[in-house]
Amino acid sequence: MESGYSTSRHHTFAGNPLIGAAAASSASVPSDSDDGLESAVASIRNLLADTAEEEAAGSGIRILPFRHGKPLVESSYASTNSDEGPTWRLAWQSVHKCRELFEASGLKLGGESLVYLGQRNEVVYWALDFTDLNLVSQFGSEERKNAYVELRTLMVAADWSDENAMGEISIAGHARAILEWHGLCQFCGRCGTKTSPQKAGKRRHCQNDSCKKSFYPRVDPVVIMLVIDKANDRALLSRQSRFVPRMWSCLAGFIEPGESLEEAVRRETQEEVGIEVGEVIYHSSQPWPVGPSSMPCQLMVGFFAFAKSFDICVDKNELEDAQWHSREDVKKALTFAEYKKAQRTSTFRVHHICGGVEKGQGLASDFNVETGELAPMFVPGPFAIAHHLISSWANEGVGGLVS
Repeated sequence: MESGYSTSRHHTFAGNPLIGAAAASSASVPSDSDDGLESAVASIRNLLADTAEEEAAGSGIRILPFRHGKPLVESSYASTNSDEGPTWRLAWQSVHKCRELFEASGLKLGGESLVYLGQRNEVVYWALDFTDLNLVSQFGSEERKNAYVELRTLMVAADWSDENAMGEISIAGHARAILEWHGLCQFCGRCGTKTSPQKAGKRRHCQNDSCKKSFYPRVDPVVIMLVIDKANDRALLSRQSRFVPRMWSCLAGFIEPGESLEEAVRRETQEEVGIEVGEVIYHSSQPWPVGPSSMPCQLMVGFFAFAKSFDICVDKNELEDAQWHSREDVKKALTFAEYKKAQRTSTFRVHHICGGVEKGQGLASDFNVETGELAPMFVPGPFAIAHHLISSWANEGVGGLVS
């Protein structure tokens, strides 16, 4: 089964409708401009200071709650036809509801607690971390159940053919990355003094008057590459010990200071599998806000790398195995894995979590979906840039890549 991915679409977590060109095209004042930001900040401060005004004007503001890095989502059946399955969406809340929950925990909701996400169609969107509240905040109704759900679970459950669903997951990814960065940047790295959020969460500032250092959200660039043996029409795929059984993927590694992207591709390939790389061709990039909490948002920069040597020497400290795979075998791996079935399974899982039932099931089981016969190998699903690097080579060939 093909992934259904088109090169005109964004990768998962990219194409956020609240930032950049997508948001600017839907409003007279770009959401990321100083004027737009200052207006949004003034509006939320006025609402927090005036309960009566909040009731009247609060419809123009939406807040997305988070807890321990998980966004609040709601799940329901779109129609009485149960065959369609449940659908999930981000559970945006009003200022009034969020303030009530803060006050119930003995806390005051101030503007400095909110992180600006953007604005669209005259609605301003914010994120708010509920982790420190003394109670597990309750939202929702009998019709629409909701819960805090891991972003990785939502990543698998997102329908990559649905533009709205992909917009939701990109907003959640952006919000999580910023909130996690705030959690990591509580103190100044220069003098150790506590920092405070500025510009609606877009930066933090050291409170020490003799220091006053500013900090900005962190992005960790990672190169990810499909190494190709052009002469023998095969690609190198690797396995890590943490992978689901039988899953193979691309090589990847962090960029060193003072290193170009192309140099990082060649160095990482040499270090991990002992292969010398010549030509390096850029494919695309993908935000990746689901890595370790110490790295709130990685940026995966994808390349095709053409091998100049072919004997594999695996660094066992980095990889479990690495092998050359023929185009035919890779195509079979792409068609066998039932990505749509995995997505549907994860959608039901989100629905069960929102209903209060959460089984001890992880990402691995979401993709361990079989139809009786075990495939010898499969590759990551369409939510990952690795899938598109691999499928582009398998379906287009070297000629298509170079052109």
